[in-house]
Amino acid sequence: MVKLEEVPDEELNAPQMGPKSDEDEWDTDDESDTSSLASSDLDNLDETLLDRLAALQDIVPPTYRKSLSNAASTTYSWASSAAGLSGKVLWVVSTSALLLGVPWALAFSEEQQVQEMEREMRMQQGAQGMLQGSSGDVKPAL
Repeated sequence: MVKLEEVPDEELNAPQMGPKSDEDEWDTDDESDTSSLASSDLDNLDETLLDRLAALQDIVPPTYRKSLSNAASTTYSWASSAAGLSGKVLWVVSTSALLLGVPWALAFSEEQQVQEMEREMRMQQGAQGMLQGSSGDVKPAL
């Protein structure tokens, strides 16, 4: 059997600080005791975000925590699979472009140069033909 005993709170019955009966007004400072306590309490906190999230463990029910954990692990596995697959696809595309695209680009530029040279040769032959034809058409003056 459990025996319960009431423990009186000493601070509840302690006299409160305040103006005494002989003083009309009591002196107040610009800085209060609560502001100094609050700033010192903030200085002593070395709590990280991870600590705060771990403290929330007691608030969230276990079934909801399990579903959140399953969702997070599923998302992580899908993301890691997608990243691995995209890396492999990028490797195949880039190596294929280098092995097939570079030789094709070189052959294409060489073909362009050959066509340009043929065009210049035709223009030179046409200019020579015009010079020869115009010199043969000159009639002697009588």
